[in-house]
Amino acid sequence: MRVMLAEDSTLLREGLARLLAEEGHRILAAVGDGDALLAEVARERPDIVVVDVRMPPTHTDEGLRAALEIRRRWPGVAVLVLSQYVEKRYATELITTDTTGVGYLLKDRVAQVDEFLDALERVGAGGAAFDPEVVRQLLTRSTHTDPLTRLTPRERDVLEHMAQGRTNAAIAAQLHVSQSAVEKHVNAIFDKLDLSHASGYSRRVLAVLRYLGS
Repeated sequence: MRVMLAEDSTLLREGLARLLAEEGHRILAAVGDGDALLAEVARERPDIVVVDVRMPPTHTDEGLRAALEIRRRWPGVAVLVLSQYVEKRYATELITTDTTGVGYLLKDRVAQVDEFLDALERVGAGGAAFDPEVVRQLLTRSTHTDPLTRLTPRERDVLEHMAQGRTNAAIAAQLHVSQSAVEKHVNAIFDKLDLSHASGYSRRVLAVLRYLGS
């Protein structure tokens, strides 16, 4: 894939560039701030960008704002966001725009090379990849408002894997159950969340977004 990197840590930026190049990907640019990333994307139109949430000058949300701008201006460009911590508001804003070609990983996940590369390729192919810890924290709610209390433990497991962008077949493999069993759990989730008759939207996406708050 044709990849762009935006990360203010020179060590991590160069490390990622070398890793991806060794995997056969073409690094179009490796920059240290959001403005430079937007300029390069406008010029080159990569397949995917990998961007840190916090970059200069304020180290708050420059990377995320660049990612959202890329999604708005060039929806065909996939975006994989990296963050040191779970930024709930940031993750929610990104996920609720569109989950086609979107990923959000904690930086610790980058050290697990196979998982990082799998997420990169999944997002680059138009899928979704969300860090399990990000999903867990986004799905956490108090018991008096949490729709998850209506789900069984197994249904919660299935929903969390759905939120990570996995297909029914992949969920079945992860949970060591049959694909038909996963399909039954998915349908039960839709029923309990009153999504069985939803039209015009992906029920899988709605099932996850139901729990996300800004």
